[in-house]
Amino acid sequence: MIPLPLDEIAELGLGRLEARPGAAEVTGVQVDSRRIGDGDLFVAVGEGEHFLDDALARGAAATLVPEDAFAALAALGSAARSRSAARVVAITGSYGKTTTKDILASIAIPQRRTVAAERSFNNEIGVPLTLCRLEPDTKICITELAMRGFGQIDELARMTRPEIGVVVTIGPVHLEKVGTLEGVVRAKSELIEALPAGGTAIVPADFPVERDDLEVVRIGEDVRVESFDPPRLRTTLGEVEVSFAARHLAVNGLCALAAAQALELELPSRLDVEFAGWRNQEQALVGGGLLINDAWNANPISMRAALEHLRERAAGRRTIAVLGEMAELGSYAPEAHRDVAQSIIETAPDVVIAVGPLAQVYGGRWVPNREAALELLRQEVRPGDCVLLKGARVLELDRLADELVPVEA
Repeated sequence: MIPLPLDEIAELGLGRLEARPGAAEVTGVQVDSRRIGDGDLFVAVGEGEHFLDDALARGAAATLVPEDAFAALAALGSAARSRSAARVVAITGSYGKTTTKDILASIAIPQRRTVAAERSFNNEIGVPLTLCRLEPDTKICITELAMRGFGQIDELARMTRPEIGVVVTIGPVHLEKVGTLEGVVRAKSELIEALPAGGTAIVPADFPVERDDLEVVRIGEDVRVESFDPPRLRTTLGEVEVSFAARHLAVNGLCALAAAQALELELPSRLDVEFAGWRNQEQALVGGGLLINDAWNANPISMRAALEHLRERAAGRRTIAVLGEMAELGSYAPEAHRDVAQSIIETAPDVVIAVGPLAQVYGGRWVPNREAALELLRQEVRPGDCVLLKGARVLELDRLADELVPVEA
């Protein structure tokens, strides 16, 4: 982190600030005392006030018990951003944000000093923590902005001040907060409105952009995927060999390539991407089987893509789809779950284990929760099977992976 003087933090009036004797500045910000390093500021979010002594024992330069945790972190993130000349990319969308971020990071890191958001650090806590990792020599910062309602992306974008805004695929997510798909578009548009004149907006082909002072790159129109025959991804921007095989990631890859072009980065010949946890992760099962752990979250479009990927990766092997109900869909939820049921019919996995009350419409064998799903899955899995885990994050279906994958795999 670019050093932040403690007297300047004190002037922000964020809460109870206590410094270690002799400390004059902080060189990092953490909200988890277990991650504290020498010189860090520990911000006591939630129950964090119980760990102040632990943070100091681990080398914290100061601790802060904030009056408003989100406001305090936003102020710290903004202060860090104001000290940096890095080019900032902000990525949002209904799904594919994190994988697009991971692909772009794999392009940028070998070429420029880059800070990229960890995992899904995309909210009022994660975004400022990403900004607080900026160093004096950071050239590129890749952020991810989440949306749970109107105004949230606007607030995060004002903090990050990106010059490149990427909107990946739009779909029916968080409808309980924004009502309709049009509401999703309106909320995501807050990123485009926050871009400076002369900035670059990378958006889906049909995404409305009313500003005429931006460079607009439309995915599927101005730039396109020409073919994806894993590992070869061919686009109008160039051809690259990639480490992923899921076809629905090709568009995310194209978005990342378009952002890399806006950053004036070179297109590599090979991309080895390490994706954040529980997104298209593949692990070996006994007897030549395969586990696809894509259990971070779900909506009807990503469910369909995951089922198609399961069928393709199985290549004739027996398939088991463990599919949980979907969350945050508002009044669209019944229709959304019926859409998934239709996708199941059309992709025809051999075994379907439906998890959660709303998933009963999927057909197959229904269970109420993750524990019951594990018991049934253990009965069903045979050597050589291909298994997909996909559903709402709250179900924690990713935890089934630890029960299925042998230690030696």
